[in-house]
Amino acid sequence: MRNPLALLPPVQWSALRHADAFWPNLLLLFYILMSLVVSVLLMATSGWAGWCLGVLMMGHSLIVSAYLIHDLTHQTLFRHPGHNARLGRCLAFLTGACYGEYNELRRKHMRHHVERTDVVAVDYRAWLERHPLVRRIVESLEWCYIPAVDLIMHGLVMVAPFVFSDDRHLRVYTGTMLILRLSIFALLIVYQPAVAAGYVGAQLLMIHVLRLMDMHQHTYDVVYGSVEGHERPDAEYERQHTFSNPLGESVLANLLVLNFGYHNAHHERPTAPWYRLPALHRELAGPQEQTFALADVLRNLHRYRVARVMGGPDKTDGRPGFGGLYGVSFLTTL
Repeated sequence: MRNPLALLPPVQWSALRHADAFWPNLLLLFYILMSLVVSVLLMATSGWAGWCLGVLMMGHSLIVSAYLIHDLTHQTLFRHPGHNARLGRCLAFLTGACYGEYNELRRKHMRHHVERTDVVAVDYRAWLERHPLVRRIVESLEWCYIPAVDLIMHGLVMVAPFVFSDDRHLRVYTGTMLILRLSIFALLIVYQPAVAAGYVGAQLLMIHVLRLMDMHQHTYDVVYGSVEGHERPDAEYERQHTFSNPLGESVLANLLVLNFGYHNAHHERPTAPWYRLPALHRELAGPQEQTFALADVLRNLHRYRVARVMGGPDKTDGRPGFGGLYGVSFLTTL
């Protein structure tokens, strides 16, 4: 299928890192903005059907905003790192990823690529082991498809500066973000409660989709905190422990998540922008066992949703680590 963007006149802008970046990202940012406006109007003025449609629209705008943040952490949009960071901070505020500093969010994700590990600041599993009642509550919520583990990890980012001495320097920043976002949310509850409820639903939808895409993409070791001196695996280890999970063959379906399912391609060329990943995936033509079908991902998402809280099975369906992993979102700094 011919790329429809090829019909648009080429636009060269020296601020962009890639010559073909103008139209894909302009249309994406326009879509994010318009989806937010229309979704708020639907939730504020329509009946139940319109409200549900508004939640879906807002949820999707948050999803693609999150994946654009991921691209921005790799400096794929602008040549100047500061431009990427400024847009990233705006989108982080929108998605609720603003309670930790953007630079720390980016540093954590770069560790994932450079050290070839899943980096997590807090071992929530060990904490749940010591608190069996809380563990049962979390497992019950996950059985009901409520993303309790990821909500805990996002919540920890909010409270970390007030609990952990290493994060004390972030108290003013995090406190400011909390006051600002909670004030906006309180105003919505008072004047537009339907929009406030819809935003909560949209946030949960975003978390569900992001962790659906995340949980099966690696069988890396998990490194907790700022561990120094651990052995860094080589590039072949990265290839063997990285998996793609595209949403089928449909171009439109994969655009729903900005092609994030082409994860092997992303790890082979981290600075490739989101709109180039399908072509790069076809170019690489990696081994079939490195790609999971959507049906398999959904089946295992359901089957191991409770076992995954404490790590899940190491091997399922003959494939290592296909039980998946919770709590490794690139939107958290912990």
